Amino acid sequence: MGTVFSLDVRGGEPAGVRAALEEVVAGLHRVDEVFSTYRDDSQLSRLARGELGVGECDAEVAEVLELAAEAERVSDGWFSPRYRGRLDPTGIVKGWATERAARRLAAAGATGVSVNGGGDVQLLGAPGAGRPWRVGVSDPLRPGGLAAVVSAAGAGELAVATSGTAERGDHIVDPRTGRPAVTDLVAVTVVAPRLTWADCWATAAFAMGSREGLRWLESLPDVEGLLITAGDEVRCTGGLAGWLG
Repeated sequence: MGTVFSLDVRGGEPAGVRAALEEVVAGLHRVDEVFSTYRDDSQLSRLARGELGVGECDAEVAEVLELAAEAERVSDGWFSPRYRGRLDPTGIVKGWATERAARRLAAAGATGVSVNGGGDVQLLGAPGAGRPWRVGVSDPLRPGGLAAVVSAAGAGELAVATSGTAERGDHIVDPRTGRPAVTDLVAVTVVAPRLTWADCWATAAFAMGSREGLRWLESLPDVEGLLITAGDEVRCTGGLAGWLG
């Protein structure tokens, strides 16, 4: 997936958690093999070229395409599983894979799980000693600084996802034009229970721009957002303050 994953796993029976961890790492490599748009032999590339049907692919392909279609519907087309007319659901794959990995570890008995996929994080349980998971949100205008710190206190599950131009440049596409999105934003961070959706909503809100993106995020249940403009203006949804600390 062209990025680095890190996993922080607490509690549980060591042998069972270690076996689940090995399964999760292998699963992440498999996701890259199946969904990579950079591999000509990946199932996604072959599906996009018409060499395979969805039914001939791993079951996860159909699952991801269904989730991507739902994200497109909820965002009124601002999130799209296509790029310049070509099938490309990679905007949802990383969040989905990260969340799936975290849930597998929790199912193996881990009492606290943090899986970070390229800066997008799924949190389950707690690290222990009465402390919550905390996630720093990078300041896109001040390298090395933090714009906020999200605390998962009181939440059994929480995800934090950021989309923006600070690290990867103009990679977010406006689905209406097929070209890089031109907005007043440099970053959007979304806080929600599930990373699968948080990742999609951050991408869609960025493409919308600060005014429409903020309004749309406010309309979504159990979703909060932090939007930073190129002019260093910070805009937040009404309930975000409850997750900061």
